[in-house]
Amino acid sequence: MSRSVLQPSQQKLAEKLTILNDRGVGMLTRLYNIKKACGDPKAKPSYLIDKNLESAVKFIVRKFPAVETRNNNQQLAQLQKEKSEILKNLALYYFTFVDVMEFKDHVCELLNTIDVCQVFFDITVNFDLTKNYLDLIITYTTLMILLSRIEERKAIIGLYNYAHEMTHGASDREYPRLGQMIVDYENPLKKMMEEFVPHSKSLSDALISLQMVYPRRNLSADQWRNAQLLSLISAPSTMLNPAQSDTMPCEYLSLDAMEKWIIFGFILCHGILNTDATALNLWKLALQSSSCLSLFRDEVFHIHKAAEDLFVNIRGYNKRINDIRECKEAAVSHAGSMHRERRKFLRSALKELATVLSDQPGLLGPKALFVFMALSFARDEIIWLLRHADNMPKKSADDFIDKHIAELIFYMEELRAHVRKYGPVMQRYYVQYLSGFDAVVLNELVQNLSVCPEDESIIMSSFVNTMTSLSVKQVEDGEVFDFRGMRLDWFRLQAYTSVSKASLGLADHRELGKMMNTIIFHTKMVDSLVEMLVETSDLSIFCFYSRAFEKMFQQCLELPSQSRYSIAFPLLCTHFMSCTHELCPEERHHIGDRSLSLCNMFLDEMAKQARNLITDICTEQCTLSDQLLPKHCAKTISQAVNKKSKKQTGKKGEPEREKPGVESMRKNRLVVTNLDKLHTALSELCFSINYVPNMVVWEHTFTPREYLTSHLEIRFTKSIVGMTMYNQATQEIAKPSELLTSVRAYMTVLQSIENYVQIDITRVFNNVLLQQTQHLDSHGEPTITSLYTNWYLETLLRQVSNGHIAYFPAMKAFVNLPTENELTFNAEEYSDISEMRSLSELLGPYGMKFLSESLMWHISSQVAELKKLVVENVDVLTQMRTSFDKPDQMAALFKRLSSVDSVLKRMTIIGVILSFRSLAQEALRDVLSYHIPFLVSSIEDFKDHIPRETDMKVAMNVYELSSAAGLPCEIDPALVVALSSQKSGMIFNHIFKCLLCVQLFKFVIIIAGTWTISVHKTQTSPFWNLRLVEITEPFSIVQESPFLTMDLLESCFPYVLLRNAYHAVYKQSVTSSA
Repeated sequence: MSRSVLQPSQQKLAEKLTILNDRGVGMLTRLYNIKKACGDPKAKPSYLIDKNLESAVKFIVRKFPAVETRNNNQQLAQLQKEKSEILKNLALYYFTFVDVMEFKDHVCELLNTIDVCQVFFDITVNFDLTKNYLDLIITYTTLMILLSRIEERKAIIGLYNYAHEMTHGASDREYPRLGQMIVDYENPLKKMMEEFVPHSKSLSDALISLQMVYPRRNLSADQWRNAQLLSLISAPSTMLNPAQSDTMPCEYLSLDAMEKWIIFGFILCHGILNTDATALNLWKLALQSSSCLSLFRDEVFHIHKAAEDLFVNIRGYNKRINDIRECKEAAVSHAGSMHRERRKFLRSALKELATVLSDQPGLLGPKALFVFMALSFARDEIIWLLRHADNMPKKSADDFIDKHIAELIFYMEELRAHVRKYGPVMQRYYVQYLSGFDAVVLNELVQNLSVCPEDESIIMSSFVNTMTSLSVKQVEDGEVFDFRGMRLDWFRLQAYTSVSKASLGLADHRELGKMMNTIIFHTKMVDSLVEMLVETSDLSIFCFYSRAFEKMFQQCLELPSQSRYSIAFPLLCTHFMSCTHELCPEERHHIGDRSLSLCNMFLDEMAKQARNLITDICTEQCTLSDQLLPKHCAKTISQAVNKKSKKQTGKKGEPEREKPGVESMRKNRLVVTNLDKLHTALSELCFSINYVPNMVVWEHTFTPREYLTSHLEIRFTKSIVGMTMYNQATQEIAKPSELLTSVRAYMTVLQSIENYVQIDITRVFNNVLLQQTQHLDSHGEPTITSLYTNWYLETLLRQVSNGHIAYFPAMKAFVNLPTENELTFNAEEYSDISEMRSLSELLGPYGMKFLSESLMWHISSQVAELKKLVVENVDVLTQMRTSFDKPDQMAALFKRLSSVDSVLKRMTIIGVILSFRSLAQEALRDVLSYHIPFLVSSIEDFKDHIPRETDMKVAMNVYELSSAAGLPCEIDPALVVALSSQKSGMIFNHIFKCLLCVQLFKFVIIIAGTWTISVHKTQTSPFWNLRLVEITEPFSIVQESPFLTMDLLESCFPYVLLRNAYHAVYKQSVTSSA
C-alpha cells in the first residue's frame, strides 16, 4: 500500500498519546508532592532551612542558572561538607525536574509530528484522538504551571548541581538545559503562547469541534428540566428503547475537562479569538461558567486575572480584555446561582433514576448511557462547588454553601452500587447488542466504503469478527471479556485515517467514526464498568480538601433531613486510592492512611450521633417509667381520698397532677413531641448506618453497624452505673428496684433499635450486663456489683453493727431503730425481699457470688480478730473448759477474761453478715427459680442426693454449685474458702474452736441468767418477747446446724430453762389481763 514519506503507522500517534498522557499524570503527581513537601516545614528538605547553608542557598538562587565555584569558597564552604548528603537526598527532586524536561521534549516532538501530518481533529468523529490530543496539551500546560509554582525549584536544582560539581568536578550533563528551562518558564503561559504559534491550526480545529458538544453540556437547570433530562419515566412508551446518540462518548464527557481545554487552549492559540466568532463564543461561555479551574487536585488557576495579565501587554487586545472583565462579572454574579440550581435539579433527577433502576435493574441495559451521564453531570457540579467554595467573593457566599450536597453524593453512590451489582445484566444486554446489531451495521458500512486500504480493512474485519463471535453463554459461564485491544486498534485506526492524504479519510466517512464510537461505548459496558465508574464519578479529589470534606459531613449530621445520606462520606473514602499513580508510589501510604482515618472518623461520628439520640430517647423513657413507680402514687391516692371525702386541701387553683400515660393522648396529628423528633432523627441516621453491611477502604473492611454496637455498649455501661446515682460523699445510692425499672426501660429502647438497624442487641446486653456482674468492667471501671457490694457492706451493715439498724427475722428485712441521729435512708427500703430480688436480677449469680465472697471476707477478718482474743485469754479459757460443773470457779474465771465486749461485738457482726447473706441467697434462689426452674430443680437434686461416702472435694463442688444458685448447704463453700485462707495449724484451729465455744457458751448462760433475774425482779418489763428471743437463740442454732443435736444442747443448757421462761411469760400475761 502506497504511503507518503511520513506514514501514520510509523509515527505511532495513538501509542505516543496514550503513553505521554499517562506519564504526564505521573509527572504531575510527583511535582504536586514536591510542592506540598516544600510548603510544609516538617517535610521540607532540611538543606533549604539549614542556617549554615542559608548564605550558600541565597547565592545559588541569585546566580541561577550560572555556576560559580572558584571565587566563592567562603560562601560555599559549608556546602563542601554536605555535598555527598545533598546528592543523596536531593536526587529524587532533581531527577523529577529532569523527567519534566524530557517529558516536555517528547510532547513538543509529538506536537510537531502532528502538525506535519496535518491531523484532522473532530471530537464527534475521532473522539479518542481528539480527546487525547487536547488532554496532552492541558497536561503539558498544567505541568509547566505547577513547576513554576514550586518556589524552591532553583534552590533544589542549584544545590544538587553544585554538590555534583564539587564531587565530580563538573556540572550534571542535564543541568544547562534544565536550568534554562526553569528560567524560560518563569511565566509559563507567556512562554507557551509563543511556543504554540505553529500549533495553532491543529489546536484551534480540535477546540472548535466542541462547538456542538460544550454548549449542549453547559445548559441551565431550567433547560434540563424542560427537556426532562435523565428521566426514564417521562416517555413510558420508549422506556425499553436503547439510549442512542451520534456522539455517545461526548455525552458523559467531563464539563470540567472541556472548560480546561477551551480556556487554556484558546489562551495558547489566542489569535483565533480575533478571527473566529465560534471560538470566541466558546471561550466567553467557558469564562462565564467558572472563576477558577482545577489544575491538579487542590491546585487552582484563577482564569480571569491570568488571562487579563497575559493579554494586557499584547497590542490590539483591548477588546479581549473587556470581554474577560465582562465574563468575570457574569461569573461572579450568576455562576453560583446557576450551578446551585443545577445541583438542585440533579438531586431530584438522580433520585428518580436510582429509584426506577432499583425496582427495574433490567433498564440498566438500554439506559446505561443515562446512568453515566447522570454520574458525570453530578461529579462536575460537586467538583465545581468544591474548588469555588474557598475562591469566591464573600458577598455571594450563600451560593457556595450547599447543605444538601450529601444527598447528591448519596444518589451517585447508589447508582454506582447498581452498576456494580447488576454488571452481569448489562453484560448480557450489550454482548447481544454487539453481536446482533453493531456487527451487522459495521459490516455494512465497511462493505459500502468506496476505498478501504489493506491495513484498515484488516482492522475493520477484526472488529466485525470479534463482535460476531460473542454470545450470551460466555456471560453465563463467567468468561472474562477484554476489549482493550479492540479499542486500541480503533485508536490507531483514527490516527491512520485522520492524517492528510490518507487513502481512507475519516473526515469523509463521519458515519463510520460515529458508529465506531458507539461500538466502543458498548464494549466498555461489557468489560470496563469499573473503569467507566472511575472515569465518570471518581471523587477522590475530596482527599485533598479534607477541611471542606469534614465541614460538609458536619453540616449533613446537623441537618436531620440530610443525616440519612451521611453514609455517602465514608463511601467516598473508597475512591481515594484511584488518584494514586505508579510513578509516585510513595504517596500510596499517605493517601491510604488519610482515607482510613477519614472513614473511621465519619463512621465514628455517625455512631456517636446515633448513640446520643438513643440516649436521649432512653432518658425520656426512663422518666416515663419512673412515673409508674409506687412511690409516686401516694399523692394520687391522697387526692382521690380527699375528693371522695370532699375535703379541700391545698391552695386554690393548684393544677391537678397529670397521670402517667397522658403524653400518649394526641388531639392533633400536627403536634410533634420531643420524643417524636428524636425517633425521626434516629430512623434517618440509622438508615444511613444500615445502608451497607461493610465497605473496603485500602484493603481494610469497615462495618458501620459495629461502630454503633461498640458505642451502644460503652454508653449502656456508663448509663447503668450512672443510674445507680451513687454518691460516695453522702453514701446515697438508688434502690435496686428503681434501678431495675430504669434498666428495663433502657433495654426496651435498645431492643427497638433492631427495627432500624440490623444489629444484635442481645449481644450488647450480654456483653454489658455480664460485665456488670463482675467487680470491674473491661475498662477497669467499677460496676454496679462493686458499688452495691460496697454500699451494703460499708453503709447498711456498718450501721447495723453501730446499733442504728436491726435485723427483723419476721419481716426478713433490716429496719431502722429510733436513734438521736436519724439515718439518711430507710434500711427496709433497701433490704426487704422485693429489693433483694431486684438486686439479684441486676447482679445475677456472678454478682451475688461476688457479694457473698465479700461478706465472707468480712467474716474471715472478724474470725481472725476472735483468734487473737482467744490467744489473749487462752489460759483462762482452758481452765473454764474443765470447770463447767463448778459454778463458783466459772464465775471467778469469767471475771479474769479480757475484752469480753469485743467478742460479743464481733460475733454480732458475724451474725448480721450471715443474716444479710441468707436474705441475698433466698432472693437469688427465688429469681433463678422464676427464670430457670428446671435447672434449679436439677441442682437441688444434685445437692439432696449426695451419698455420704462421697469424697469431700466432690461434695464441695456440688455445694459450690448449689450456693451459686442460692440454695442453702450443709457446708458453706464461700465460708470454707474464706476461713481456709487463714493458714494455721490443724491443732491450733481445733483448740481455737473449742476455746471459742467455751467463751460463747458462757455468754449464752450469762444472757439466760440475766433474763431470769430480770423476769423475777421486773414483772412489768416490756422487753419480755425480746428476752424470749435471746433465750431461745441457742435452740435456733441447734435447729439450723446439721452438726449439733438437742441431746448435746440438753447436756449443756437444759430445756427446763426454756420451759420456765415460757411459763413466766404466760403467768405475767394472765396477771396483766386480769
